[in-house]
Amino acid sequence: MRARLMVVVVLINLVAAAISGAVIIHKARTATEVETAASMAVVEPLVAETLQALQDAPLSGLFRTLALRFQGLRHVRVTLIDAASRPTEGGTPREGTRRAPRWFAQVIAPPAHRHEVPLVLRGERIGTALVTAEPSDEIDEVWGYALALGLTGLSLSLAMLAILFLAFGRILSPLAQLAAGLTRLEQQDYDARVDRPDTRELAVIATRFNRLAEALGSARAANLRLTRRLLTAEEDERRRTALELHDEFGPCLFGLEANSSSIARIAATLDEPARTRLTQRTDDIAAIVTRVQTINRALLNRLRPAGLGQVPLSRCLELLVREAARHHPETAVEGHVAGLRAGYGDLVDLTVYRCVQEGLTNALRHAGASRVMVEVAEREGSLHLAVDDDGTGLTGDRGEGRGLAGMRERVEGLGGRLALVPREPGTSLRIVLPTGTPEEEAP
Repeated sequence: MRARLMVVVVLINLVAAAISGAVIIHKARTATEVETAASMAVVEPLVAETLQALQDAPLSGLFRTLALRFQGLRHVRVTLIDAASRPTEGGTPREGTRRAPRWFAQVIAPPAHRHEVPLVLRGERIGTALVTAEPSDEIDEVWGYALALGLTGLSLSLAMLAILFLAFGRILSPLAQLAAGLTRLEQQDYDARVDRPDTRELAVIATRFNRLAEALGSARAANLRLTRRLLTAEEDERRRTALELHDEFGPCLFGLEANSSSIARIAATLDEPARTRLTQRTDDIAAIVTRVQTINRALLNRLRPAGLGQVPLSRCLELLVREAARHHPETAVEGHVAGLRAGYGDLVDLTVYRCVQEGLTNALRHAGASRVMVEVAEREGSLHLAVDDDGTGLTGDRGEGRGLAGMRERVEGLGGRLALVPREPGTSLRIVLPTGTPEEEAP
């Protein structure tokens, strides 16, 4: 903005300089015309006065006297011509170098004027005084004046531009700080604050900005607390559901399996064909019970990962990666989990586990990857999680699915960041989570 203001000031100065130059040229041209006309008007009375005073002088002395008197005239050139139309000695030569450039002289110089004054002595014409306008002296004076005025104006303009540059920088610096603060707000950094400037109008804007940032920070803190409560309630409900499945559904399945085994033993005492039929039915029941037990264990693991909270987080993640590699032998699945604490609290541990689980699922099912790399590490007070694959990468026709939306909600609810970064080849899931979360407020 300062640069644009400086450009405007420079343009204004250029316009003012152009107008001033036009006025100076117009006034100088008028003054030159007046001075030249006045000088030409002096010649004829001067000739008459000289001839009157030198009635008895010889011609050579007369022409010499006239030449000497004409040398004092400015803005004209006088050439003396005798009766035989021959130039005589003397005259008013103009020697020396012009100071004004040619283009300036052409602009200022008035139209060329030439005037002949007859030289008559004792009733006889003895020659002619040829008077020609010669405004070079006046033009040189005008040029010197204009040059001095231009240099003075240029110096003043440069000094003014330097002062304005510094003044604009001081006045507009709060706006630059405000723009940086708005950028931080756009990046969801609600700790941004700006200093209160001396300018009253900008001070009001700075105060409103700080209040807005404070209000947004308070709203975000309230949303984070609410999200944590929702996540805690959700995990509590998952824990209760898993407990009921384990305590209620598990014994029922065990009872079905035990009864099936008992019926199979009874069937072994019967005669054919009843024994064969009954044995086949008990085998079917046992297969169904085994299948339901497998599904039940999978549900329990989804609702509440086995061992999470009881064994170190790194061990749970290693088992998760190993299980994914076992179920997808066609894909090289590797994991690097080191330097983690035993746990970071239920919410953070569950979020990390779910994100690694969902990242592996997306890479193995949808990316068509031949290699998947999982890395979890603690750096600078935050957990950094990355799931990289060499698959097909991000495509514009597939939006954000439920799994990724759920991950983003969990991560942002804990004050973290989630990003999908394209790479060559494949995609990288990057998550940063703070290792410590504020304690929950009492409901």
